Amino acid sequence: MNILTIIYAAASLFNFSATNNSSDISEITVKDINLNDVKLSDYKGKVLLIVNVASKCGFTSQYADLQKIYEKYKDQGFEVLGFPCNDFGGQEPGTNEEIKNFCSLNYGVTFPMFDKVHVKGEGKSSLFEVLTNNPVTGKSSIKWNFEKFVINKESHVVDRFRTAKKPDSKKIISVIEQELSK
Repeated sequence: MNILTIIYAAASLFNFSATNNSSDISEITVKDINLNDVKLSDYKGKVLLIVNVASKCGFTSQYADLQKIYEKYKDQGFEVLGFPCNDFGGQEPGTNEEIKNFCSLNYGVTFPMFDKVHVKGEGKSSLFEVLTNNPVTGKSSIKWNFEKFVINKESHVVDRFRTAKKPDSKKIISVIEQELSK
């Protein structure tokens, strides 16, 4: 019996899960806003800012800041990934087509947008399960729209920012630039 077999056997005895003990998102597949499968491993080698977004939220204006930093850093290997979510106050009631049109017309969004997801409760997406339950950011539910997660080039969560922290804040930009420089 090799050491990995022993470790996995011990982990199963204590009901641990590799998902709950990992900050790696590379094995997850999601749907884009056009319902095409997207493997998050396709983003390996890039720094990501993953955000749960909503069109009818008091923080919706953050789309403009997200687009601004996307344009500034995209040629350096940076991506913003927007995941619409209707879990908070029904603030994202639209269809994918309506969301896409709203973002494009009102904020000129060109960064990748994805299918609407649940970020809490029953039906929580596997991506947001990893983002909110890992050794780096701990185990804590998303509290509102526009929470932000920075992912490094190796597809691991490196930082988390709550809703009120603007995407172009010095702290978020500092983390993005630090990860891009690695």
